[in-house]
Amino acid sequence: MSEFDLTVRNGRIATASETYEADIGIRDGRIVALQQGLAPAAHDIDAAGRWVLPGGIDSHCHVEQLSGMGVMCADDFYSATVSAAFGGTTTIIPFAAQHRGQLLPDVVADYARRAAEKAVVDYAFHLILTDPTEPALTDHLPTLIRDGITSFKVFMTYKALKLGDDQILDVLAVADREGALVMVHAENNEIIDWLVRHLQAQGYTAPKYHAVAHAPLAEAEATNRAITLARLLDTPMLIVHVSQAEAIATIGTAQRLGAHIHAETCPQYLFLKADDLDLPGVEGAKFCCSPPPRDAASQQAVWQGLLDGTLKLFSSDHAPYRYDDSGKLPNGEKTTFKQIANGLPGLEVRMPLLFSEGVQTGRLTINEFVALTATNHARMYGLLPRKGTIAIGSDADIAIWNAEREVLISHSMLHDNVGYTPYEGRRIKGWPEVVISRGRIVVQDQTLQVGRGSGQYLRCGVPEPVLKARALRPPDNFVRTLFEHSQASQKDAQ
Repeated sequence: MSEFDLTVRNGRIATASETYEADIGIRDGRIVALQQGLAPAAHDIDAAGRWVLPGGIDSHCHVEQLSGMGVMCADDFYSATVSAAFGGTTTIIPFAAQHRGQLLPDVVADYARRAAEKAVVDYAFHLILTDPTEPALTDHLPTLIRDGITSFKVFMTYKALKLGDDQILDVLAVADREGALVMVHAENNEIIDWLVRHLQAQGYTAPKYHAVAHAPLAEAEATNRAITLARLLDTPMLIVHVSQAEAIATIGTAQRLGAHIHAETCPQYLFLKADDLDLPGVEGAKFCCSPPPRDAASQQAVWQGLLDGTLKLFSSDHAPYRYDDSGKLPNGEKTTFKQIANGLPGLEVRMPLLFSEGVQTGRLTINEFVALTATNHARMYGLLPRKGTIAIGSDADIAIWNAEREVLISHSMLHDNVGYTPYEGRRIKGWPEVVISRGRIVVQDQTLQVGRGSGQYLRCGVPEPVLKARALRPPDNFVRTLFEHSQASQKDAQ
């Protein structure tokens, strides 16, 4: 009898830092051997001629979530995690989204129940925080952080979701004290609202005007302002879904100044353009997201940000709304750009798109690809080394890639519940053919091998950026000290 439950042999392994040939021995869901010449287990996968990579981590996706406009995502935890698995992703981190008036513990409890019943791969949670009341900041949020939800997102735009600068500072201060990471959707709400008002007054309501209203400068200004707030407290921050050159330049400057600022981007900012919204009727709604796709110069800036390390995460920002009155088109053909549900599907094609256009073209090394799609996500959210790498003791989350497989993307081949893909007709090269999660074969022979509810919830640790910031931090940040004294005084008064 073999000492392993499963072996993966004869493949070429790549992590974020190494490339080598070895066999993998798996027992009880973990990697327990990495060496050449392992004897095959009863369950053995011959990976000859294939890349053997860590399973991907998609740390920005929206699943079974009600939007600020009151629209439910098309994907629940079953369809989303099945789609993720077929695209080589073995861990997702979606958002338990608070809407104003809701209590954070109730939001998380409901979301956890939905995930436990349906997910087929592992998952952790972020929070979306829209109602930072005193109980939320002093009790609920710290408790949830200690329970393993160590990251949360705030918005600088959308009337139903946005926080003011003073509220964001309150949230940053709690994150700083409790050891959590704040994620920011950075767009200037007032600029967008002003542009919307004037566009609508002149009858410009087609989907293409969504990209006009969400002007590049709205993102650039808000990015600079968010970074300033983080620098005031010397607190780590992640700017999500970065799309344009000036924002990237501002982030890079802050990083060179020593600020603890991190950033991600998404497929739509490499592979789509604002021109895609300029289609007959309301067809352009399929390409509406916020920030919107930009232009060729912005695409080049995003590629450069990935290459030079300014942008360290490549996430899908999967926000799936169907192209009908349940999602994108609440008023059918009369839907204006302001009424379109913002978001695009991308969970399943995130990694194949970047593999094809990054690794296969020589823009990225295979190690950079692994870092951008898996390892850096695990670092950012306190999951390394359990997730995001191939190493002794790590969970056996593995994707076996056929670099020669050519695929013509169409919605008919995908596994989400959206009904369309904005990447329809794009030909790519390279696709994951076997996907393993915690030693379980999840996808093989283009077939799902596991049942709903078999994924596991992950408690996140302290994010690595927070640990590094604390190690480097000077002890005399006046504003942070003032906040800490204020908090101590309030506790004494109670």
